[in-house]
Formats: sequence, C-alpha cells, structure tokens
Amino acid sequence: MTIGILKENNGENRVSMLPEGVATLIKMNVSVKVETGAGNGAFSSDTEYSNVGASICARAEVLKSDILLGIHGLEDAEIAAIANNTILFGQYLPLFNGAKMKSVAEKGLTLFSMDMLPRTTRGQAMDVLSSQANLAGYKAVVLAATNYSRLFPMLMTAAGTITPAKVLILGAGVAGLQAIATAKRLGAQVEVFDTRPAVKEECQSLGAKFIEVEGAADASKAGGYAVEQSKEYQDRQKAKIHEHASKADIIITTAQIPGRKAPILVEKATVESMKPGSVIVDLAASTGGNTDFTKNNETVVINGVKIIGQSNLAGETSLDASKLYGKNLINFLKLIIDKEGNTNLNWEDDLVKGTCVTHGGQITNDRVKEAANN
Repeated sequence: MTIGILKENNGENRVSMLPEGVATLIKMNVSVKVETGAGNGAFSSDTEYSNVGASICARAEVLKSDILLGIHGLEDAEIAAIANNTILFGQYLPLFNGAKMKSVAEKGLTLFSMDMLPRTTRGQAMDVLSSQANLAGYKAVVLAATNYSRLFPMLMTAAGTITPAKVLILGAGVAGLQAIATAKRLGAQVEVFDTRPAVKEECQSLGAKFIEVEGAADASKAGGYAVEQSKEYQDRQKAKIHEHASKADIIITTAQIPGRKAPILVEKATVESMKPGSVIVDLAASTGGNTDFTKNNETVVINGVKIIGQSNLAGETSLDASKLYGKNLINFLKLIIDKEGNTNLNWEDDLVKGTCVTHGGQITNDRVKEAANN
C-alpha cells in the first residue's frame, strides 16, 4: 500500500507529514510518496524525505497513491481525476461544504475529515483541531503584542510607571486557554469569557478573571464545543462583553460553532468604544469572524482599533504545526492500517466511524448528510 503526502497550496507552509513521521509510516510496512517540495515551507527538504525512505514524485504521481494525506484537501478537479478506491485525509470542513461532499461520495471515495474527529479522551492524540488551536492561541497573543502600541507588562522606571495591558479573551477552548497562559507570561491582566461555566476553574488556574453570564445553555453534551444560546442570554452576553471590551487593550476572539457562522461577540458599537491603539485578533475569521468588521486574512482599522482576521496562525509556526499534525495523523492511521501494511477499516471503532464522511458511494456522517441536503 502507498501513502501520498501532498504539497499544500495557497500559501500554506505546513505539510501533513514531516520526514520523522514518514520514517514511522515506513516502519508500518507501507510505501510513501512525497510531492516535490512538499516540506519546503516547514523547513524539510526533499533530501530529508528521501533519506528516510520516501520516493519524491511529481504531484500527478503522488495522486495515484492508495491513501492521500493533506491539510486543506484536494480541489474538485483532482477529486474527479483520482482512482475511485482512494482514501482521503485532510480538514475538508464538510459541514460547510455539502456539495463537495456529495461529489466525493458519488465518486466512490472514502474521506476522513480530521476536523470531524469525535472529541473524546481516546481521540485526544489524534485531534488536529486541538493541536493546531494550541499553537494559534499562542501566536494570537504574540501577534497582538507586536501590533499593540504599548507594552504588555507593568514596567516601573525612573521616568514613570507603565501599567499592564488589559487582555480580554473570548472563548476558553484550546486556543483561548493557550492565549490566557501566553498573555499572563507576558505580564498582562487577563479576563476571559466563555458560555460554558465548566471552564471557569481552568481559566482561573491560569491566572485569568472569569466573566460570568447567568443562564447559559447546557454544553455538556456538545463534545467540548460551544452551543447556540437563547436570545435572552445573548442579550445579557452582549451587554457584559461590551462592558469589559470597552476597557480592554487587547481582545482575542476564538468562538466558533461547528457548521454555523461564527457568532458576533464584538459589535460595531463595542469596537467604536475601544481606545485607539487597541488590537483585536479574530481567530474565527474563516467562518465570518466574531466582530462586525472582521475580514479573513486582512487587517482592518476602525477608529484606530486594529482588527486582525487570521484563521491560520498555526501555519505561522509551520515546523511545529506540521510535527503535531503529522503525529495526529499517524495515531489515527494506526487504527486503520494492520501489521502487514494493509487498510482495515473497523467501523465498530467510534473514532473511525465518526471521522469518516464518505464511503461506499454514500455520505456516512448524519450531520454532514443533513448539511448537504439543505
């Protein structure tokens, strides 16, 4: 069996597998083809891949592999051209791309979308969303600090005292928690808001003040994700966020709901009430953003407030991000590759079943099937 590692397009510097990961795959009794230049953005040369046993090939040859590994997935034309029994891996965002999932199913391909992995304890070692969000949370604070016109920590000098920056983090998932830890290490005062009261203790343990809004919908069965809230709760939430955001120097927003447009948490009036020189880094930019002004991969300035829409900050740490992503994939591949190096798709395994989106000519995931039919 052959596994192909593709070069990412559109300025993506990450690669789905570094040479060290390829070495592990080869020990699993599979052959590996790597597209020429696939690892360049992650500082991994073709020579390093060939030294561990991979074949360096043109993209057309890699696309003939039995299993294709990627981050953002294949374009429609390539999906139409590959063999029907190919197995695809990547982050295909199937809840937003129903039409594409239909075409993948009709082609007869098996597609595992890693962003659909069930977020269970057993799945943590395969959770690409968490591994990449961890890096994004760190980079978001560093990016904010770079763009902020003042310092983060308190600084006492003979010329006077500089007060610490006030950082507000909206969303205490993996990215938000890492943002808390990073901002605290830089000396900022940190507040955090999340609709899930269960994360309060974890936020406080990292040194942040937790902003509470009563009446949140129960998110305990949402697999670690946020859920939609009632109109009454949203109104209280907006008022509370406005109160704290107006006083903040830095806001990091991370709130997303699977399959839905990102909720607007920082409204026009709130942005306009912030001090000139303040910075907002919006990690939810790819799904619409958490502010009224966010534009993905752009920086917008409103009354002196910078709003940075950046949904791929993990790609700014391409080497570490690729290492973690590749390790996540290896851990998952061990579930579907037997000791002889052949595929063994065990549909009794909740992680295999939950991550699979298409197989046997059908969309197999109920949520994706519903999204594709709407």
